[in-house]
Amino acid sequence: MSRVINIAPITRIEGHASIAIKLDAKGNVADSKVHYQSLRGFEKFIEGKPAEEVPRIVNRICGICPWHHHTASNKAVDLCFGVTVTPAGRKLRELMQIISHGEDKILNFFFLAAPDFVMGPDADYGVRNVIGVAKAAPELATKAVQMRYKAKMILEKFSGKAIHPHAAVAGGFCKPLLEAERQEFLPQIRELLDFSLFTLGFAKAEVFPKYLDAVKVLGVINTGFIGTVDEQGALNVFGGNLRIMKPDGTFVEFDPQNYTDYIGEAVTPFSYGKYPYAKCWNEGFSLDIDNPKGIYRANCLARINVADKMATPRAQAELEEFRAAFGRPAQLTLLYHWARLIEDVYAYERAIELLEDPEITDTNVRAKVEPKAGRGVGCVEAPRGTLIHDYSTDDKGLITRANLIVGTTHNLGPIHMSVHQAARALIKDGEVNEGILNKIEMAVRAYDP
Repeated sequence: MSRVINIAPITRIEGHASIAIKLDAKGNVADSKVHYQSLRGFEKFIEGKPAEEVPRIVNRICGICPWHHHTASNKAVDLCFGVTVTPAGRKLRELMQIISHGEDKILNFFFLAAPDFVMGPDADYGVRNVIGVAKAAPELATKAVQMRYKAKMILEKFSGKAIHPHAAVAGGFCKPLLEAERQEFLPQIRELLDFSLFTLGFAKAEVFPKYLDAVKVLGVINTGFIGTVDEQGALNVFGGNLRIMKPDGTFVEFDPQNYTDYIGEAVTPFSYGKYPYAKCWNEGFSLDIDNPKGIYRANCLARINVADKMATPRAQAELEEFRAAFGRPAQLTLLYHWARLIEDVYAYERAIELLEDPEITDTNVRAKVEPKAGRGVGCVEAPRGTLIHDYSTDDKGLITRANLIVGTTHNLGPIHMSVHQAARALIKDGEVNEGILNKIEMAVRAYDP
């Protein structure tokens, strides 16, 4: 007799989702579905709103990565109005976004992923949590909390709000960076860089080697990837061209303004989420893990796969070590955790570069803005993937149409496939326990959805 196993909610993710696994009469996996309950209302909420107000609205989409929505939205508004942001304004936007990128990595690794690795994936769920990590490694847990707080307070002290910001504005930024602030923030960012290097070294020595067998089999699928690169082909989370890479490593590169020529959006009857796919591959859309069509992945592993290199020296050294071990493109799903820590190093190296740039204290932080009719596609790399805000405005500068592709959305299909692969590999003859179910959840948590 068939039965359905429900995992609800999926724990230690930044959102709401559940898993339904259908077993056949022999107790083996016949089907599985990942259900997403996220509201897709913001595209309608902002219609009729003055475009310059929208960046203060859409950052409510996510309390974990509001800076990325704030930045992408402002970039879209700039393009609608045909305004060129001042150099200092652009660099201040990137500085806030890159610091937010870094502190998000601390959250994911120590608060959400670490319990599986520190306590073990088979540990009782009563201790397999952030409290268990704090008890097992109190000094390290305390340091992680302190470092994330430090990054958050830099954002808050300079911009006024660490969460749901309003500091970036159409045409640039709302205020300049004072020299005294620059001198205050630099040593703090250097301390955060030191901690990111320590964390990656600790993970490579004490965490990842213990779970390489699981890494090689859990949630493994074969897909393409998407990410943003600069003119030299280096990873850039603030802006550049998009690359969609096929599983064989070949890729196409294009301006985000033309994303609809390359990316399609499908829907399924079992989820509220949209399912982006590579329209440019001309193969359609299918979630069949044995024969997927159009499926690519986003987020940190995708970004370091599509990029030729990292733009900062220590992150580049880490990328070279990673590629020597796993190749390009790396397909193993649990390697997202490793890639995430490489990006953490890059984030703080880049923040230091920005703070050491004399131009960042220029007082000309905003260009003149005149609302008008237009269309703009604002694109940045949020921690969870490529983030696209696409707006159209009328001659009064009011939003007439909007389309959003949020970072996690790119990974909805791959998460579904990884869960099915993990469930099929782990559940045999109807034997299911808490450890098996947690390992299936680990395939979701790797994507940090």
